[in-house]
Amino acid sequence: MSEPSEVIPPIAPKRPFSIEKHGHTRIDPYYWLGDRESAEVLDLLHKEKAYYETATESQQELKEKLYSEIRSRIKEEDQSLPVFKYGYWYESRFKEGLEYPIHVRYISEAQKEQAEVLFDVNQMAKEYDYYDLRGVRVSFNNRFALFAEDTVSRRQYTVKIKDLSANKILEDKIENTTGSPCWSADNQTFFYVKKDPNTLRAHAVYRHIMGTNSNEDVCVFQEDDETFNVGVYLCKSRAYIILVSASTLTTEYRILKSDEPFGTFQIFSQRQRGLEYNIDHFGDHFYVLTNKDEATNFKLMRTSVEQTESSHWQEFIPHRSEVLLEDFDCFSSFFVLAEREKGLTRLLIKKWEGSEAFYIPIEGETYVCDLYDNPDFDTEIIRYYVNSMTIPPSIYSIDLNTKAIHLLKQQEVVGGYDQAQYVSSRIWVETKDGTKIPVSMVKHKRTGHNAPTLLYAYGSYGHTIDPTFSVSRLSLLDRGFVFAIAHVRGSQYLGRPWYDNGKMEFKQNTFNDFIAVSSYFIESGISHQNKLFAMGGSAGGMLMGVIVNQAPELYCGIIAAVPFVDVVTTMLDDSIPLTTGEYDEWGNPNIESDYFTMLAYSPYDNVQAKAYPHIYISTGFYDSQVQYWEPAKWALKLREYNTAPTAIFLDIDLSVGHGGASGRFEQIKEIAKEYAFIIELAENQSN
Repeated sequence: MSEPSEVIPPIAPKRPFSIEKHGHTRIDPYYWLGDRESAEVLDLLHKEKAYYETATESQQELKEKLYSEIRSRIKEEDQSLPVFKYGYWYESRFKEGLEYPIHVRYISEAQKEQAEVLFDVNQMAKEYDYYDLRGVRVSFNNRFALFAEDTVSRRQYTVKIKDLSANKILEDKIENTTGSPCWSADNQTFFYVKKDPNTLRAHAVYRHIMGTNSNEDVCVFQEDDETFNVGVYLCKSRAYIILVSASTLTTEYRILKSDEPFGTFQIFSQRQRGLEYNIDHFGDHFYVLTNKDEATNFKLMRTSVEQTESSHWQEFIPHRSEVLLEDFDCFSSFFVLAEREKGLTRLLIKKWEGSEAFYIPIEGETYVCDLYDNPDFDTEIIRYYVNSMTIPPSIYSIDLNTKAIHLLKQQEVVGGYDQAQYVSSRIWVETKDGTKIPVSMVKHKRTGHNAPTLLYAYGSYGHTIDPTFSVSRLSLLDRGFVFAIAHVRGSQYLGRPWYDNGKMEFKQNTFNDFIAVSSYFIESGISHQNKLFAMGGSAGGMLMGVIVNQAPELYCGIIAAVPFVDVVTTMLDDSIPLTTGEYDEWGNPNIESDYFTMLAYSPYDNVQAKAYPHIYISTGFYDSQVQYWEPAKWALKLREYNTAPTAIFLDIDLSVGHGGASGRFEQIKEIAKEYAFIIELAENQSN
């Protein structure tokens, strides 16, 4: 890495822009970067990209080596485990050298070699820099397939139809959707969700009849509350089409029989502020996963298909204060509960009649397990997967009668992988308020104390980062790195209260937790102050922005991917995608108390003159979740105030959005950049 003085970063003009709220004024000198159409803005972004590439020329050989190394471990000629759905086996195949899967189906094992190709995504993507196929839904009669494309990386999907019998794409085309359409039973009608063209809020459900112009589509539901988003899907029994309207704290469902597509969606249970529920259908009942009656960690209830209002719900699985009930699945003779206790996931299986419940046996404390794809109601053999920081993703089957377990498929690490060479563990770190934070970690068995360490976290939306295996991560572990995940408050690792204590007015807990874990890693000798690196993306990127403002001395380097860092300005602008739907996560800055709570930690607003560590920031020009100008402004301000001789890079990809590159090998290039950044810094500290 070149010294900052050797390569000059771009200089952007400062044009003070005043933002006033609640009698408080903020001056943003880089507000003008929000003009996406400006030639001056585009020129600056190109210069930022050029600066990053020039200043990191010394890493180029390492990046290429890492790319080759990681790619060499991937089995390029591979296929998914076949899944049987409604008369066909479905499978995704990968061919050597190709970026994307080929989706096929076949009726029997004898026809597997002559499988019908549904979608060759490599052919579909060849004209685009970015391509994402999603929402493949096959009609009830198995003849037609809905699918959705995003060729910009803006998460605005165009829905199309393929006639599988004729191997032909039909003329129907519906733009600006969420990309998750839903068939009705007549094989001619389907439902989809439109996005607001400006805010990208999923706000309305439409009905489309094959062969008609989308301008004639009927809006069957529109959500006018801007804090809610809508979705539509077919339940597992295929008896009902389910429409959901959800905010952070409240859900409301509507149902329609799938064989009555021109009927009216009926409200399942009226929305009540703070009442969350999720439904599925089986037989004469709907099953309801809910927090009703202060069931903080959720419970399972059920109600007859004739009486669905919440007053009729009856308890089926009671609430347990120490167990988070995450999900459930119904089969003809049994049901499965996905639970989490003390951070660990588990699957509880119980027949509807006649037998005791039992847990699928899993060992260790740095793993995750969950159900695999099980669309068949009438089965007594189910599939589930197990994944840990040392065990590659593994799919198993279990026979409910004999309890016999069989390994069906495990991700192959090409070139060989010796699990015995790596050790994983979980430790607990106490914060200044006495809370103990769980941390999952993995390293090579020969790695000793004071090792270079990459500490990762997310910590928002109740989203839990589980301790899973990573082929690419081996490139760090084999170089003596420790990799760790801090399960900070804001996730649901330790249940719903763990989330509630890491959002809104309690958001500072998330940052305190991460800083406490960082300090512990240094004080305990696991890592060293000159070798500790932190990483987070999106809301986790915001976490990175806060910790470098509040405790920059702890870190040698920071990786902030698509970071949400201009919190207050973004949340004040309800024309920006996602803003209104997140008031219950961060707060509503139009409310004075929320405004000043958010302002106290907002990374961009709290940049000060201090010694910042090396920082690598990545973003995409078409990002719909975190607009590119947030990380761009942050990088400029950090450089302006930084008192240390450290480098701050903005690596912007002008052809992608929030999720980065779409191809499986292109994504490795992004990982190689991040790894090269910290590996070189660690090596420089050792010299």
